[in-house]
Amino acid sequence: MAVHAHPDDESSKGAATMAKYVSEGVDVLVVTCTGGERGSILNPKLQGDTYIEEHIHEVRRKEMDEAREILGVKQEWLGFVDSGLPEGDPLPPLPEGCFALEDVDKAAGELVKQIRSFRPQVITTYDENGGYPHPDHIMTHKISMVAFEGAADTEKYPEDEFGPAYQPLKLYYNQGFNRPRTEALHQAMLDRGLESPYGEWLKRWNEMERTERTLTTHIPCADFFEIRDKALIAHATQIDPDGGWFKVPLELQKEVWPTEEYELAKSLVDTSLPEDDLFAGIRDNA
Repeated sequence: MAVHAHPDDESSKGAATMAKYVSEGVDVLVVTCTGGERGSILNPKLQGDTYIEEHIHEVRRKEMDEAREILGVKQEWLGFVDSGLPEGDPLPPLPEGCFALEDVDKAAGELVKQIRSFRPQVITTYDENGGYPHPDHIMTHKISMVAFEGAADTEKYPEDEFGPAYQPLKLYYNQGFNRPRTEALHQAMLDRGLESPYGEWLKRWNEMERTERTLTTHIPCADFFEIRDKALIAHATQIDPDGGWFKVPLELQKEVWPTEEYELAKSLVDTSLPEDDLFAGIRDNA
């Protein structure tokens, strides 16, 4: 189960990993917390389209439908309202009724229902910083942590309301946007005389003095990078197919960095680090 904040997050974070496991016969469910209603239209080719602006929720649902089919995954909506990304100094208050202002335990109950119904062995989500500090990403982390434990807690989440108790075995943080990968691809582009899209990224990285995460798990999935990119392009309001996401040639990516990375946050099975399989320790004990 991959828990994400908005439609398009599933295609930009761990999509090749999901496609790999789907190809192996694994059941994969994406849980999308919000509808992305307050997301900006980031593709310049679609900006100013009145229909899209007035029907953004419907448009983003259709985009999610297409991406889901490309990845071969199942998908469920939790039904919360996008909080938007506040900007300014000082930051404005979050809009009333948005996901980030929900009671954490109550919101986690909706995810508990999905966990108890789907019964995943492995869950992926965001770290405590949300991957980046979007309020919905941080809230996604919070409810994922509560739900991982709460799915087995029948006192907090009674079975007659939330379904039969179940305990997932492992929980991971998506860490695909990590510094070693970014630096490796950046240098590979320069070495080949190509313009790298990551120069500004690395500059901002230095300015923000971000704490480096522990990359425990590297999933070989280069054969599924094309599927990942197709799923990402399906989110047309968010992704410009001629933009920076696609500046690094696929063959170079496959050669230089053929994996997607995760940080093991919780495990109820024995495993040896580093891993190359999200099911390490689970397959052995099956």
